[in-house]
Amino acid sequence: MTDDILRRVAQVIDSRKGAEPNTSYVASLHHKGLNKILEKVGEEAVETILAAKDAASSGDNSDVIYETADLWFHSLVMLSALNLEPQAVLDELERRFGLSGHAEKAARTTT
Repeated sequence: MTDDILRRVAQVIDSRKGAEPNTSYVASLHHKGLNKILEKVGEEAVETILAAKDAASSGDNSDVIYETADLWFHSLVMLSALNLEPQAVLDELERRFGLSGHAEKAARTTT
């Protein structure tokens, strides 16, 4: 996978967020506000978890792939609502690459 598809999807999302709500799903989410977008992210996260559990027992990964795509899409809509680019997340993943998960967690400041 390349980050190009994330960038392309983010560009489409950004181009639609100011459209009339009845002409675009993305516009309708933005029109309803951040709380609705976050609700969708949460819903898709739960659906992804359930699909993963089903995939673990059935061996059929098609639903987990589908639901993960929905989760990523709605996460991109959330980033758009916050005027963030997916590159910021990719940069953070790059920063963490090669770090032990335990070391990264210990380096976080808690408030």
